[in-house]
Amino acid sequence: MALPRVNAIVVGAGAAGGVVAKELATAGLSVVLLERGRWQSFQDHDHDELTSQRTSVLGSAFGPDDRRWRRVVRQGERWVQVLPSESAYQNNAACVGGGTFSYGAMAWRFMPQDFRLRTLYGDIPGSTLADWPISYDDLEPYYEKVEWEIGVSGSDEGNPFAPPRKRERPMPPKPYTAEGRLLYAAGLRLGLHPFPIPMLRNTVPYAGRQACVSCRYCVGFACEVGAKCGTHNTVIPVALASGNCELRTGCVAARVVTDQRGRATGVEYFDPEDRSQFQAADLVVLSASATETPRLMLNSKCKLFPAGLGNRNDWVGRNLQGHAYCGAYGLFERELYDDVGPGACISSMDFNHGNPGHIGGGILVNEFIRLPYLFTGIRPPGAARWGLEHKQFQRDWYKRSMGVKSAVQELPTFESRVEVDPEVKDYWGLPVARISGARHPRDRETGDFMTRQAERWLLEAGAIRTWRSLPGLGVSGGQHQAGTCRMGADPATSVVNQYGQVHDIDNLFVVDGSTQVNNGGFNPVLTIMAVAYRSAEYIARQWNGTRFRS
Repeated sequence: MALPRVNAIVVGAGAAGGVVAKELATAGLSVVLLERGRWQSFQDHDHDELTSQRTSVLGSAFGPDDRRWRRVVRQGERWVQVLPSESAYQNNAACVGGGTFSYGAMAWRFMPQDFRLRTLYGDIPGSTLADWPISYDDLEPYYEKVEWEIGVSGSDEGNPFAPPRKRERPMPPKPYTAEGRLLYAAGLRLGLHPFPIPMLRNTVPYAGRQACVSCRYCVGFACEVGAKCGTHNTVIPVALASGNCELRTGCVAARVVTDQRGRATGVEYFDPEDRSQFQAADLVVLSASATETPRLMLNSKCKLFPAGLGNRNDWVGRNLQGHAYCGAYGLFERELYDDVGPGACISSMDFNHGNPGHIGGGILVNEFIRLPYLFTGIRPPGAARWGLEHKQFQRDWYKRSMGVKSAVQELPTFESRVEVDPEVKDYWGLPVARISGARHPRDRETGDFMTRQAERWLLEAGAIRTWRSLPGLGVSGGQHQAGTCRMGADPATSVVNQYGQVHDIDNLFVVDGSTQVNNGGFNPVLTIMAVAYRSAEYIARQWNGTRFRS
């Protein structure tokens, strides 16, 4: 029996999809929200480090699973199949809330400069660097909406590089930990401008949810008290309470169906019993991530769109980017560990732009609490990785170490891409994503610069031994994946317009990290959510004008 037609289908219940579903449902549209994963809870994995989303030795805690999912990646001259629990897969969580269910929850606004990199830095050979079709001022009201509707804590006091805002965040930051106090004093001595990391985390009771209890288990874990603000415990419940949104979990989208006029008519998907279903709708929104959204568009090719939807000019799947993570570690004479989570608390924006000889830069932050298993991978060059010496290092330095990291802004490149593999299929018989490419060489140069700044901060704080961690040159993505369905004004060099509307299909939208022209020198989730609010507002406004009704 055919499913009743709805106004909108949203594919993906993560950072962007949850926002869009809530905005459309509360605007009066009937919405079906498809999610391949399921509702998760703290009790599913509690505080088990070996089954957290950050430690995948026993699989990805919050999905996808290794049994049904795989990808193909380029390694040297070979194409190799990889599983979600392997780093080359470029995984993001697959559950209600997506990555926001278990993330660290840093809540950065991009800087005004991040929206006009091409204007600032010019033509960079080997890069597709471009300006966004929107400015920081266009997005500022939506940043504010995220901060107040979903909930952000923080303060810009002491940070002269903070982008302009019209309203303060609704919650104060958490106090600095012992690490934070040490780095704050050292940063001031160096002439830096340290300030608290903004977080999508309740520091006081807010929106009916309690404050953070400062446990050591944060990034990679579900929050035991619901103080971490994701879409699963904020906007998605509002969407469901509206009576206009139906959430269907365990549903894997197979393709977007289009008619002879080139308009989207709905989505074919597999339900939890692996039965093929078709959901008809007036409009479709793809919010499945910067790797799964282009895969779905490429798997939806038809007679009218033989190269895939929105791919008339071969830009779908191009410009895959994440962050060139790097930093430094330091060992100290005295114990710094005070067991106050989440650990990450202090930052510096002194090096996001204006670094002579470099394109952009990145934020500097201290690390989240390094749990024991993860710490076994943190060793200086030449240190033993096994045996008594390895164990002794763990005993001696676990509570006397510190890390400062940077999320270096990457240069987009046309060759870093997501395709669909012509041979390998997943559990449902759908062509899997195939990932290839490399970082731009300038990213490593900027990463080297940022590691030196991190090391300098640690040494000023009293580190007696330091070592650096440089980014590699392999293709990037992971939880910060972005860029594969670029927004732009010119259909010849972009996939969607400034609202996420696919250039040649007016009732098909992409609303997730895929549309970001570049990824900033920050964790991107606040920008993904802000863009989602802006796109959803546009869709609802156009809907009221009956533009999308067939």
